[in-house]
Amino acid sequence: MGNQESQDRKIRVISSNRRAEHDYEIIQKLESGIILQGTEVKSLREGKCSLQDSYCGFPKRDSNELLVYNMHIPEYSHGNIANHKPKRPRKLLLHEREARKLHTAINEKGLTIIPLSIYFSGPFAKLEIALVRPKRKYDKREATKEKEITRDIKRKYGKVL
Repeated sequence: MGNQESQDRKIRVISSNRRAEHDYEIIQKLESGIILQGTEVKSLREGKCSLQDSYCGFPKRDSNELLVYNMHIPEYSHGNIANHKPKRPRKLLLHEREARKLHTAINEKGLTIIPLSIYFSGPFAKLEIALVRPKRKYDKREATKEKEITRDIKRKYGKVL
C-alpha cells in the first residue's frame, strides 16, 4: 500500500545538479528524505535552492548518519529573525542498511556521495543522491566527443541511427 502511494505522488523538481553527469561517473542513485526547518521549506516552495558544490558525508567515522553539506537554500523572503542559515548541514533520512552500504563504499572504494536533485514528492521534500566516482579528463573528452557525433548525425539524417 505504501509503495502505491509513492507512485501516485506528484513530483515537482526544484533544482538539479547538471554538472554531476559531466564531472562524475554515476554508480548508484538513491532517494532520501531530508530534515528541513519551516522557513527552508517555504524557500524551497518558492523554487530557490542551489546544489552547486554540495556533497554528502558522515560526520563521524562510526556513525550511520548522513548529512548534506554546502547545499544553499536562501533565507525565506518573508521570514523574520527566526530564519535559517543558508548553508547549514542538513540530515538525510535513509534506512540504516542503505546508510551502512554507502559508508562502506566511501571508506573502502574511495567513492563520493553527491546530491543530483531536490524535489517535492507530494508534500515531502526529497533529495536524489548518487554514489559517484570522479571522471578523469580523458573520460570527459570522450563523452563530449560522443555527444558531438550523435548531434551531427541527428542534424544530417534527422534521427539517430
